[in-house]
Amino acid sequence: MRDKRISKNETAEEGLFIGRNAVMELLKSGRTIDKIYIKNDSNEGVLAVIRAKASEKRVPVVETDSRRLDRLAEGGVHQGVIAVAAETDYLSVDQLLALTAEKGEKPFYLICDSINDPHNLGALIRSANCAGLNGVIIPKRRAVGVNGTVAKSSAGAVFAMPIARVSNLANAVKTLKENGVWIWAVEAGGRPYYEQDFKGSCALILGSEGEGVSDILKKESDFIAGIPMYGTVNSLNVSAAGAIVMFEASKQRNS
Repeated sequence: MRDKRISKNETAEEGLFIGRNAVMELLKSGRTIDKIYIKNDSNEGVLAVIRAKASEKRVPVVETDSRRLDRLAEGGVHQGVIAVAAETDYLSVDQLLALTAEKGEKPFYLICDSINDPHNLGALIRSANCAGLNGVIIPKRRAVGVNGTVAKSSAGAVFAMPIARVSNLANAVKTLKENGVWIWAVEAGGRPYYEQDFKGSCALILGSEGEGVSDILKKESDFIAGIPMYGTVNSLNVSAAGAIVMFEASKQRNS
């Protein structure tokens, strides 16, 4: 299929998955893909595999040139291929709880409060998957959603991790508490994370680097978990802080 024109309006309601790894993981996930834009006259290595898998799954492949791919990627490194698909199949908090119950597991969730950097959100979802969390909860407003950059930064974990997207995080936290889930805000000044007891049903709240966890969510939290600092810099990147606390909780829950 030859591409005559790529319109921004055409993909405004969809998510762009940019680059070879992101597109490969999307194809493996089994999710519905609207189409794949691919550099014409390029059939080497991974691009040949992507063409074959797209054909196997009957995903339309649109041949286009590098200039149009550059324009669609808006500065992203596309490596000759971009896929268009719905961002993800978001769940509600109730659906997330039901899914965890079906597995016979105790809830273990990550709540992302106003994370605006897609690389940080992707890294957090990747760590959540590696640490064995049951799901991630993100807000609909004033935060990044799951897009191609998030998918790439997560190394494909977004396709395996249940993700709930909610209009009000405070209400989501209240719902979790009503279902027996204890809430920890990860914030400076809290009791050290390694002295906390994460063995039961729990959710960890991570806030943006600039603002931290919002006051309303801190008030709704049962505990505050801090990470002691011993150097001259007094804060960690949110994805690094999240990984530290998630893996401590995972160690306790699996010991």
